[in-house]
Amino acid sequence: TITSFLPLLLLLQEADLVTASSPKEAHLLLPVVNGIEIYSMKIDSKVTSRFARNVITSRAVNRGNVHKEVFFDVELPKTAFITNFSMTIDGVTYPGNIKEKEAAKQEYEKAVSKGQTAGLVKASGRKTEKFTVSVNIAAASKVTFELTYEELLKRQFGKYEMFIKVKPKQLVKDFEIDVSIFEPQGITELEAEGTFITNDLQNVIKKTFSDKKGHISFKPTLDQQRTCANCSQSLLDGDFTVKYDVKRTTPDNLQVNLTADSFALLNGLNLHGKCQGAVKASCSLKGRELITREALLKILDDIRDDDFLNFILFGSDVHTWKEKLIRATPENLDEARKFVRGIDTEGMTNLYGGIMKGIEMLNAAHEENVVPKRSASIIIMLTDGQPNVGISDTQDIRAHVKKATEGKYPLYNLGFGYGVDYGFLEKMALENKGLARRIYPDSDSALQLQGFYDEVSNPMLMDVELHYPENEIAGLTKNSFKHFYDGSEIVVAGRFVDINQNSLTVDVKGEGANDALSFTTQQDAEQTAKAFQEQEYIFGDYIERLWAYLTIEQLLEKRTAATGEEKENLTAEVLDLSLKYKFVTPLTSMVVTKPEDYDNQAGIADKMTEGIDIFSFALSKNYLLSAPQSHSIIMYIFDGDPHFIISVPQKEDAICFNINEKPGDVLSLINDPVTGITVNGELIGDKRANSDTKTQNTYFGKLGIANKHLNLKVTVTSEKITIQNGNEKTAFTWLDSVTLQQEGLTLIINREKNLVLSMGGGASFVIVLHQVWKKHPLQQDFLGLYTLKSHKLSEQTHGLLGQFFHPIDFTILEIHPGSDPKKPDATMIIKNKELTVTRGWQKDYRKDPKHGVDIPCWFVHNNGAGLIDGVHTDYIVSSLF
Repeated sequence: TITSFLPLLLLLQEADLVTASSPKEAHLLLPVVNGIEIYSMKIDSKVTSRFARNVITSRAVNRGNVHKEVFFDVELPKTAFITNFSMTIDGVTYPGNIKEKEAAKQEYEKAVSKGQTAGLVKASGRKTEKFTVSVNIAAASKVTFELTYEELLKRQFGKYEMFIKVKPKQLVKDFEIDVSIFEPQGITELEAEGTFITNDLQNVIKKTFSDKKGHISFKPTLDQQRTCANCSQSLLDGDFTVKYDVKRTTPDNLQVNLTADSFALLNGLNLHGKCQGAVKASCSLKGRELITREALLKILDDIRDDDFLNFILFGSDVHTWKEKLIRATPENLDEARKFVRGIDTEGMTNLYGGIMKGIEMLNAAHEENVVPKRSASIIIMLTDGQPNVGISDTQDIRAHVKKATEGKYPLYNLGFGYGVDYGFLEKMALENKGLARRIYPDSDSALQLQGFYDEVSNPMLMDVELHYPENEIAGLTKNSFKHFYDGSEIVVAGRFVDINQNSLTVDVKGEGANDALSFTTQQDAEQTAKAFQEQEYIFGDYIERLWAYLTIEQLLEKRTAATGEEKENLTAEVLDLSLKYKFVTPLTSMVVTKPEDYDNQAGIADKMTEGIDIFSFALSKNYLLSAPQSHSIIMYIFDGDPHFIISVPQKEDAICFNINEKPGDVLSLINDPVTGITVNGELIGDKRANSDTKTQNTYFGKLGIANKHLNLKVTVTSEKITIQNGNEKTAFTWLDSVTLQQEGLTLIINREKNLVLSMGGGASFVIVLHQVWKKHPLQQDFLGLYTLKSHKLSEQTHGLLGQFFHPIDFTILEIHPGSDPKKPDATMIIKNKELTVTRGWQKDYRKDPKHGVDIPCWFVHNNGAGLIDGVHTDYIVSSLF
């Protein structure tokens, strides 16, 4: 068993809930506060194979004779992702839209500037962040709030836990918590409890479980909610906790869930025997001695005699209790207790010296065989300050520590209070296969420390790896783990390359206390499907969503310690997945806006982070991607038949035009002689034979994207993607799910949906695949292109689209009825020219490749004449490259 001296604050498994009106003065015996009655509140949780989908619905009515403001407040786990929020007012539903964070912020601020009420997700506690939205509702009107969030329940201390904070602040006529659990492995135990549960309320909790299904229901009546027989105050104020576990066997228990296009592997290992451990505790605590002493003394009581331990203090100087690791014999533990009681740190912080001394001590213990060969050694560092003795530059410290550990020892960093540089601690821990935790300066600080120790004190395996057949799996989440702890669980997810594959083989390897572990398991898709047929409440493609959840979570973790181009690539990937699967992550927000003719209200749901940069891209209000808007940026897309949309942020408007040419023509879209990047598109026609009597519709059927300086060429058609790197060629189809990284190129294929492409340090592109019914009498499959980070192209960039990467301005005059009464005409002043334009719409197919989203714009006629430089035929080139 490993010994360590830092406790952990559990984040994932707490789902705190607060839903309230504006409480001012309660009316005796009536569940009405300030004229607002919350007459219904329900928390509906469905857990399938550890993945939970939680829907919180709150209904309120204004019993007063004037309009009133009602609030919806929810505290959520920091590791959960909001996926949906909506308000229904007088029977009309206003859904939330998930957008890139900066775009959502701009829309939110615009709404606030007009006096609209607003909502925000913000950090509210150790384990939660708070979502708040408010709305004015008319007299006798009703409003319904519905919030959905998803989370993966992690197994810790041998159980899965879900916390729900209950605090309605008034009596609720119809209050209910309903939790349904389905675990194909079978449920072995299920319990529910609440900090506010009295003896009378204990019987209100209904609990049942049998084989694979479990159910918890808590539905107190109005009288059962009261604090006393004639009171209007509610007893419902505290945490409601659900805990359960599943069947396990020895030495292994693997659950593999398969679907047509994705899989999730849930691996529950529960082995006999422990890895003997070696530990180093480093402390710089400045005034936290009492807390530390209390925690360390309790931890010393739990240390086994086959553990090894030492203490290192790093104040102004570095001091060690012993010169090397020593065994935890009863005599040595007594001596350790005396040392702990006498801890007295100085005011400075030699963090670098303390960590390096610990690494040296662990290295020596292994080289001199002081500890057994199969020892699980970790480095744990506690501090409440910032490095100011020895090496104080945090980047230098990170570099030295990473080089010194060589990946051998996970590093756990615990920071006391708010005076630490938590971002630095987190990055350094993640770079060394560990994690960081903030210890909050509350009365239970010692319990927080001890809790972390309890979590990492029982390693079952070291160097665990899960291997899958090559060329069968794409998008694999983390599959190697330095340590696997007792009572925890490993979860790995990925996607099948072949949609028709119906079985999966997994090789599991690890190092146990006495010998190596190695075994192979196989799962059949048909057997798995049968296991899930009996489950009626599975919420859609939950396995795919579990994969997306894990992937986003782990990419965000990698992004924390990344820099430069690697960070940009990780950001792009997280943003794409967050928007695709509609998760509110640190890169996205959710905005809810009630239309202006309905007494506008707006809310923004933001996900907070601890000390990391979360702004990398921006989105316009029309969902078009661009660079950060620190200056005038033109956003652009082309798609469809083919149409072009040029967004002008300072006008909060857009210009659009079409290009009408014949099939086979190749158009120059982007040409940057400085970066060497070019984009050309070849037109295809519909299936109708061309004739003089009818103009044939055209689309982009082939795109060529090249970087001359890197000697790279990428050809994209509606059937395949070809990469030519010098004389080497690699080809994929749209049936592939691929993430490819090589020098100067990052390419991500999202199966049958889109392709994300970055070349060198230049712009990135998203190519959307439009697939039509194969037997359609006219249309063919075609492509659309959307550009990210256009600011990375030079000022010399040109082409049908490239010319608009430079600032552009226009003025609209003399708006008047046109030939179509729904589309007025106007005069546009642009480039010192007067153009007749028509108000209309063009399709943005980025989110909905089949139907698209209408984008309002001013349409320039005659192939963009007067808007583009020259005439459109100037942009016809001889070939794709």
